[in-house]
Amino acid sequence: MNPRKYHLHDGRRGAALAVRVTPRASRNEITEIMPDGTVKVRLIASLSEGEANQALVQFLSGVLGVAPSKIDIIGGVSGNDKLLAVLDIDTDEVQRRILAYQE
Repeated sequence: MNPRKYHLHDGRRGAALAVRVTPRASRNEITEIMPDGTVKVRLIASLSEGEANQALVQFLSGVLGVAPSKIDIIGGVSGNDKLLAVLDIDTDEVQRRILAYQE
């Protein structure tokens, strides 16, 4: 039997965003976009008990102008390097909004 080559998804579209979090900073900010596209974010929150994850979602929802419910941490939940899905926005728009935030 020859398996079909297709990818199932839930129909929602969005952008993937790689983020490196530095916790316990003096303020929430985007500090750099690394050569590989990873966005470095400093957060006031600590990494304990998911506090940094909640703070990251809240901070990026403000930067990107999307509801927090549109941002999912899909990789790296317990580490500093995370992969996020930002729903209902394309990659170019995410990049534009991050760059506009940095100016």
